[in-house]
Amino acid sequence: MLSKIPATLPHTPLLSAIDQGRPLREFDEEELLSLSEEMRAYLLYTVGQSGGHFGAGLGVVELTIALHTIYNTPHDRIVWDVGHQTYPHKILTGRMQQMHSIRQSGGLSGFPKRSESEYDSFGVGHSSTSISAAMGMALAAQQQGIERKVVAVIGDGAITGGMAIEALAHAGHVRPNMLCILNDNQMSIGHNVGGLATYFAKIWASKTYIALRKGTKNLLSRIKPAWELAKRTEEHMKGMVAPGTLFEELGWHYIGPLDGHDLPQLLQTLENMKDLEGPQFLHIRTMKGKGFAPAEADPVGYHAINKIEAVPKGPQQNQLAPSPSPKKLKYQDVFGRWLCDTAALDQRLIGLTPAMCEGSGMVEFAKQYPQRFYDVAIAEQHCVTLAAGMACDGLKPVVAIYSTFLQRGYDQLIHDVALQNLDVTFAIDRAGLVGQDGPTHHGAFDLSYMRCIPNMVIGAPSDENECRQMLYTAFDYTGPAAIRYPRGNGPGALIAHEMTALEIGKAVTVREGQQVAILAFGTVLAASVEAGEALDATVVDMRWVKPLDEELIMALAASCELLVTVEDNAVAGGAGSGVHELLARHHVDTPCLHLGLPDSFVEHASQEEQMAVLGLDGEGIVRSVQQALPARMKIAPVEAAVLTQKSS
Repeated sequence: MLSKIPATLPHTPLLSAIDQGRPLREFDEEELLSLSEEMRAYLLYTVGQSGGHFGAGLGVVELTIALHTIYNTPHDRIVWDVGHQTYPHKILTGRMQQMHSIRQSGGLSGFPKRSESEYDSFGVGHSSTSISAAMGMALAAQQQGIERKVVAVIGDGAITGGMAIEALAHAGHVRPNMLCILNDNQMSIGHNVGGLATYFAKIWASKTYIALRKGTKNLLSRIKPAWELAKRTEEHMKGMVAPGTLFEELGWHYIGPLDGHDLPQLLQTLENMKDLEGPQFLHIRTMKGKGFAPAEADPVGYHAINKIEAVPKGPQQNQLAPSPSPKKLKYQDVFGRWLCDTAALDQRLIGLTPAMCEGSGMVEFAKQYPQRFYDVAIAEQHCVTLAAGMACDGLKPVVAIYSTFLQRGYDQLIHDVALQNLDVTFAIDRAGLVGQDGPTHHGAFDLSYMRCIPNMVIGAPSDENECRQMLYTAFDYTGPAAIRYPRGNGPGALIAHEMTALEIGKAVTVREGQQVAILAFGTVLAASVEAGEALDATVVDMRWVKPLDEELIMALAASCELLVTVEDNAVAGGAGSGVHELLARHHVDTPCLHLGLPDSFVEHASQEEQMAVLGLDGEGIVRSVQQALPARMKIAPVEAAVLTQKSS
């Protein structure tokens, strides 16, 4: 077992042979066992160079090797859920030499991506999608008369999602030829991983048992009492040693649980199950972070790591690079502190989240107020309507949810919360561009999809203190309100402990200027101020997306030659669209320039790189304004060096 991340490229002759074209199916069992060790060392080394997810990948090394050995990929389809676990899959499928670039600008995606490799049969970033997608592929093969095996690999967390349950039920009815593998690494499904369970799992997966089971069924089905007794006996035996009853009742043939790190057993079981007809369900038990001692001890903390900086010598090798200065507070931590402080003041506050307790900064709240905290698992629709039900009967629920995941609860947001004007506060994390997780995780659309909903109040704070005060304001407001904030650190604003309600729908002018007015929505304020200094423009911290500060906007439209809106949301239907709609409603024709996210999906890179490429940094805003102004009003170009100096 490894206890530290390799500082130098490990020796991986078997992996190199695969990368040079040797088919994995030619390896003998001993070579495959050695390959799994090489894989872990190489995965740790490459993630140490680039940063990224690796705990889940370490847990599926044996499974990944077994799948690509037994199945004829890429003709046979492997559909992964979520995608964090696919780094070993990428290494085995022609991308070994590119792993150092994972999640970097222009490099490999951190998730399966159809345009990246023919082995990536389905693009994914959200959870609970694999069974539905794999079922679609299995039915497509059936419709077209193609001999193709299809496998879905889903985690025990993702299988709690309603979409996964719907797919399980539908497949049990339609009965496509497919295999679903449950990668259970949290012990949330069952605890029966003793010798007896493994023994029965081997029996159930054997061709002899399958043939005997089918023959006995045909014989006893003619004698109804005997058949019913045999059926009940089989189900009782399985129920004693494995948690398969649910899946059997849904129409799946259940096998397991098996040790997911026992490679020979996995190979044998997958070979036995490969040609079975109908929906097959294989339950394996794995350890997240397997083979890396720190990750085994702390699987949550080692879900992902930052890049390991090179250290020249001494015992500091393989340590995370020390921070050059005290860390600024993350927005999720601002929310977490506000939640605890407000809960102490109001007994009606209830905190809810769909499986994002750690990511949303709710760990301390869950410890302090366990009876007022609900993690509903990966069930965003249920989470929103659960909050609505609570609000109906006098509680004040706060839903902490990522912007990209609230998309899944959109119908509930409209029909169950807003339509009834219920008092639910939404703390929307990861709004805007999220960086290296890429387009599946960007919070690019929340302003657009919320702004059109009646009764909604929407705030976009520009710094940490404003975030705290806006959350307080939204909670104090009676009705549906959403405060959206980005991933990562704020600018370092001083946070006032005392909470003061802000006036809803009122903006703040932070700089007076000439000709141009820049209306900044959210944390793009810092870049807008930088551009405002260079352009001598008026800069406004808009604070509220709905309702807008109509009085201020109309005054600026009357006094300025150009209104510029800046947001880290899609321009289509976003905050800038709201400003333009206001002007059109009053027949005001002041020219407008709307800066934000384009009508295309933004690829993975660092947040800073993404903002610069899209022209949402200070220099980009200046450049866009200069291009938009009439020739007679052109402002002298501003050198990038000047902007850089100002920002520093």
